[in-house]
Amino acid sequence: MGEVLSQSEIDILLSAMQSGTVDLDNIIEEEKKVRLYDFRRPNKFSKEQLNAIQVIYDSFCLLLTTLFSGILRTRVSAKVASIDQVTYEEFSYSMSSPTILSIYSLPPLEGKGLIEFNPAIGFSIIDRLFGGPGISTFKGRQLTEIEKNVFEKIMEKILSLFGESWSSLHTVTAIFEGIETNPQYNPIVASSEMVLVIVIDTKIGEVEGLINICLPCLMLEGIAEKLSKRFWFASSSSVNSEKYKGFLRRTVERTVIPVRAVLGSNTITVKDLIELQVGDVIPLEKKANSNVDVYVDSELKFYGKPGVLGNKMAIQITAVESEGGD
Repeated sequence: MGEVLSQSEIDILLSAMQSGTVDLDNIIEEEKKVRLYDFRRPNKFSKEQLNAIQVIYDSFCLLLTTLFSGILRTRVSAKVASIDQVTYEEFSYSMSSPTILSIYSLPPLEGKGLIEFNPAIGFSIIDRLFGGPGISTFKGRQLTEIEKNVFEKIMEKILSLFGESWSSLHTVTAIFEGIETNPQYNPIVASSEMVLVIVIDTKIGEVEGLINICLPCLMLEGIAEKLSKRFWFASSSSVNSEKYKGFLRRTVERTVIPVRAVLGSNTITVKDLIELQVGDVIPLEKKANSNVDVYVDSELKFYGKPGVLGNKMAIQITAVESEGGD
């Protein structure tokens, strides 16, 4: 039995509480925290192991950003938003229908995985590959055969990044198996099996959406011990870092960026604009013998002289813009 306070002790305690010299929270026993555990959905991986998986897919996101920026010629961002352990049934019912679902394998790991592209992101990629501005054209429709063929080529490039991002942990070779649009059509595991879902928050130009990577827990059971911190840091080496740098360098060197030379500019009134006719001359602010501005993408990088090379117009670089011109 606890000690009983006297009336004088009670009066002193009440007075101290009213004056603020005693924190009421400190004299209230903290409730014990209870964590619910669902025996029907046991977690297969610890927090430490999930952190190792996140390192792999943080690396994948960096590679994916570089790849997409070069192919789609626009600003791209990708980052891991969450890693969840759910049943395959929950994952399949969370997807929209139709969707863009790529099936892959990771030998020597057993089994198959999925990559789901949110339709907004998937159709934005397709629109850019066909020369459009990247506007999502998804209106609940299926992919056409031509769109499927194009997306398959992209998936092969994306899956090639898996080997790079997994190399610090385990040597894998990602193999593209096919594309589906119905999430219920081709289950990769039983509906009650647990899977890891890596949710990647993606932005391509102005279009935002999710890329969900599904890894069956059965696929990872053989390498679960490698997901510990001790093994992870022991297996990391500068070789992997150099491989990543080499991949990054090759990707950047192949990236195509627009270059334009601006002869000059001027301002006119709306009245003059309306009255413009063939043969009218608009004087520019630059003198005839001055350099023209050369822009790389939207950034002023160089100055040059216009001319002709063969049967094409050309610009000879004469100076580099001092700020950001490297």
